[in-house]
Amino acid sequence: MAADDIATARGWLLRARRVVVLTGAGISTDSGIPDFRGPQGVWTRNPAAEKQSTIQHYLADPEVRKAAWRARVDHSAWTAQPNRGHRALVAIERRGVLHALITQNIDGLHQLAGHDAARVIEVHGTMRRVMCWSCGRRAPMEEALARVRAGEDDPPCPACGGIQKSDTISFGQALVPAVIDRAMRAATEADLLLAIGSTLQVYPVAGAVPLAKEAGARVVIVNAQETPMDEIADAVLRGSIGEILPALCGAPEHDA
Repeated sequence: MAADDIATARGWLLRARRVVVLTGAGISTDSGIPDFRGPQGVWTRNPAAEKQSTIQHYLADPEVRKAAWRARVDHSAWTAQPNRGHRALVAIERRGVLHALITQNIDGLHQLAGHDAARVIEVHGTMRRVMCWSCGRRAPMEEALARVRAGEDDPPCPACGGIQKSDTISFGQALVPAVIDRAMRAATEADLLLAIGSTLQVYPVAGAVPLAKEAGARVVIVNAQETPMDEIADAVLRGSIGEILPALCGAPEHDA
């Protein structure tokens, strides 16, 4: 990737006044959180793990839930730290031009990096909360994980006894319309959309890219692999996200 491509995109970013960022799993891999379908992805290495993310299997099979709770206790996200890519994006917010940060990730690393939680739209929910499927009670995930560490293998809701799961969107589970509407509306209000580390194949979120383009925004895609949206982008920056974003956003490249 040519340095002048980054310089051109950086110029657009510096002149933008309503930047919308869309992030996928690729931005978190440098923090030690594997993606799902990549060569070292969670489901690539362990296809059975996909059942734990499918609501029908999760609700119907206690063994699937037990395996899911074991996986949650040991998840790499609990010790992961924001990387150079996450921290570079904070520079956009500090300049006062970040309109919204739409993320497909559930790890909470954008907030840990320093983003205002009010600007982060978590379209697939967050693994940092637990929710009851029966009564809808929500609480910090650590509450349930402490019970698992103490010996419970499938901790029921303390309020109603119902099945608990992470407050994330599983396969077969409906997205939250208000959250998706907010994300799509933000995309139409952008003057620059920056799509980072997403395959841009999961809808409706991937639709934010053409929506922004049709509304007149410039589109910049940063990803290690090709995406179906590359042909409509104004710039495609291919390579390491942890190296490209600091150069693009003007943030320091070293890890803290």
